[in-house]
Amino acid sequence: MASAAGDLPCDGDGVCMVCKKTAPPPELLPCRTCATPWHAPCLSLPPETLASATDWQCPDCSPPVSGATPVSAGGAGGGLIASIRAIEADELLTEQEKARRRQELVGGGVTPASDCEEEGEGRRREKENGDVLDLLDEKFNCSFCMQLPDRPVTTPCGHNFCLKCFQKWVGQGKRTCAKCRAPIPSKMASQPRINAALVVAIRMAKTAKSISPGGLPRVYHFVRNENRPEKAFTTERAKRAGKANACSGQIFVTVPPDHFGPILADHDPKRNKGVLVGELWEDRMECRQWGTHLPHVAGIAGQSDHGAQSVALSGGYEDDEDHGEWFLYTGSGGRDLSGNRRTNKDQSFDQKFEKLNKALRLSCLKGYPVRVVRSHKEKRSSYAPESGVRYDGVYRIEKCWRKVGIQGFKVCRYLFVRCDNEPAPWTSDEQGDRPRRLPVIKELKQATDVTVRKESPAWDYVEKDGWKWTKPPPESKKALATGNPEEKRRGRKSKGHATNSVKERLLREFSCLICRKVMSFPLTTPCAHNFCKSCVLGSYADQSFVRQRTREGGRTLRAQKIVKKCPSCPNDISDYLQNPQVNRELMDLIESLRHKTEEEKKSIDNKEDKQIEDGKRTDGEESDATECMHLESVDGDSEVVHSANSELDEADEKDSRRTVRKATNKYSLKRKETAPSEKAIKKARKASRSQK
Repeated sequence: MASAAGDLPCDGDGVCMVCKKTAPPPELLPCRTCATPWHAPCLSLPPETLASATDWQCPDCSPPVSGATPVSAGGAGGGLIASIRAIEADELLTEQEKARRRQELVGGGVTPASDCEEEGEGRRREKENGDVLDLLDEKFNCSFCMQLPDRPVTTPCGHNFCLKCFQKWVGQGKRTCAKCRAPIPSKMASQPRINAALVVAIRMAKTAKSISPGGLPRVYHFVRNENRPEKAFTTERAKRAGKANACSGQIFVTVPPDHFGPILADHDPKRNKGVLVGELWEDRMECRQWGTHLPHVAGIAGQSDHGAQSVALSGGYEDDEDHGEWFLYTGSGGRDLSGNRRTNKDQSFDQKFEKLNKALRLSCLKGYPVRVVRSHKEKRSSYAPESGVRYDGVYRIEKCWRKVGIQGFKVCRYLFVRCDNEPAPWTSDEQGDRPRRLPVIKELKQATDVTVRKESPAWDYVEKDGWKWTKPPPESKKALATGNPEEKRRGRKSKGHATNSVKERLLREFSCLICRKVMSFPLTTPCAHNFCKSCVLGSYADQSFVRQRTREGGRTLRAQKIVKKCPSCPNDISDYLQNPQVNRELMDLIESLRHKTEEEKKSIDNKEDKQIEDGKRTDGEESDATECMHLESVDGDSEVVHSANSELDEADEKDSRRTVRKATNKYSLKRKETAPSEKAIKKARKASRSQK
């Protein structure tokens, strides 16, 4: 049905666009295709009765009649109908959005097909990212705060909690899981470990949801110890094996030894990455190679008249307190290290603000950023890595003072507060640090020589740019060749995150530390490492847990416990292995991610197959392809060539590349069948030689 150009529908409020009055419900006539309401009395060709107009089509959706001028919104009626049906078939749109889009089409505000596809792709990406976060929210909520765990801790029974919630629960004297009442090992209760795999997964899901449609995800620098540098070496003159007399390997970065602040990609010609927050090294010698903390024994790197560039938390002093985003650090000195007492831990005199302690005090006064690395030797901290040395970003010293330490002598104390643009390795936050209130330090009441910065810091927070140098950084006092300047200018290269879905990247994070594949029946040890059940149980040759002992003469001795260390750290997990519990929450999440990933791949494959079937190729390309496919005969296969060329002629007539490929493959197969084998050729040559 077609009508005059004066026919107009009702608007979203039910007001007729012709008579400008609100149409009563009995006079409204909906279109069967676009569902747009029309005022029946105002139509130029109204239906005879409204009761018989169940299959009525509006003037925009009805095909044009000869002699009549079609009224369409932005194109022919067929294109309008196809667009409306596409809107109706889109499951991601709500009913309100569908109605709004139909009104836009009918009213003339047609959205181009490419824009619709981009918007649809953006909505699908948002839905995918939201589904991933919903999956994590469903599987891993902390039982105490009912939120995604912040600094997640996984108990041996496979349940996850926030670190603070877990510590509060244990601090009340509870030694059982809050969910299943399974016993919690005493070592884990006193030193809970953060599950690094869950930290990365939660952060990745949060990051993906905050990405705008069509944009690339922001790369957070939390690496898995890839592209490891060369090891430190031992010369022939070394009398002892190992790293005791080892020499440092090559320094890979182009920063001077007294460089302040983070090491950026401009100073990394080897990888073009810089030193990344969360990067892990095997030992202090390897950490030195990347310029993060140059001394391989001392805990402070700095100069008394220039400032301190970095510190290492390695459990050297009992007074240290580590709270992650802030910690109390003890200065150096106060011990007698003369003679053969290099490892003496007993303090014998007071510390003073001199040498390296003075360097830390100068960094406090100027507000310089200080790089911080944590070592696995710091056993009292929940934030230290299980093995190796890890870079945790830059901190700023807010206060320093002296007080009487645990051993009865005065020590220099420093309050470090994190101020990095990247999130810490133990958090699932999407963003880096923001200015925070200083913690209340009780020991300041009995402190002396308190130093507080009075001027504005050189490294400070700017609302638009984050943490940056607000004053010129201190110039280096040591000259250093920087290498090729062209290589220094190369920026950080993106690694193709846009091609992989969030679910696929999450699955790769849940990989076993032994087989490096996605975990099946995952186990989480008390030291927060994740393995497949079969991998961790099969990594021990002796499956027993107790060794029976006897003495000469037949006397039975007390049974000895067999120590079984974790495959990723030196902790003993023999008690846990006697009754290992599968992490059901993690296993359900992995299965859900696998199922959804397979569904996405199938839908993508079906879409590509459909595009291939619907694709049209130009006649010129087809003719060029068929002309290039003529075959030449070889001795003894003229019939094969003739049959293949005849099929090529049919392909030329039918304009089909598929037939061309089929004929060519058939020709090559027959050539292989008719061609003599190498054995037959050797046999014929041997026979001809014997005849001669």
